[in-house]
Amino acid sequence: MKILSPIPRRRTRIVIIPLIDIMFFLLASFMMISLQLSKTENIKVHLPAATQARQDFRPDMINLAVDKSGAVWLEKKEVSLADLGLVLSNRFAANPELPVYVSGDRDTLHGDMVKVYQVARAVGIQKVSFMTESKSGK
Repeated sequence: MKILSPIPRRRTRIVIIPLIDIMFFLLASFMMISLQLSKTENIKVHLPAATQARQDFRPDMINLAVDKSGAVWLEKKEVSLADLGLVLSNRFAANPELPVYVSGDRDTLHGDMVKVYQVARAVGIQKVSFMTESKSGK
């Protein structure tokens, strides 16, 4: 004869939902750590100086230079800020993804650089970069 227990018998089961959550957390953690570990650096090279080289002004970008007196140069021609705004607006109308590179002399005042930046931004150009030169010996 079989005697039944008054305590109901529980079926054992494995709940995998919390295990899946833990696995996604570990996966995300490892991905974030691996992104921080990979650093891409270029090797340092000393480029030779060229005496016959000339600046290549491509039509898909604008190179501006500001000298220490505050004069603005566009493609080796001195321009006023009003003329610069006109040239930039014409080129920007032709190419809305137009990049502008502004380089300044070491002794150029910050205010003169900001004036050129404001002219470029007033036209609507979003891609404005300041060109710098790396220190030698590093």
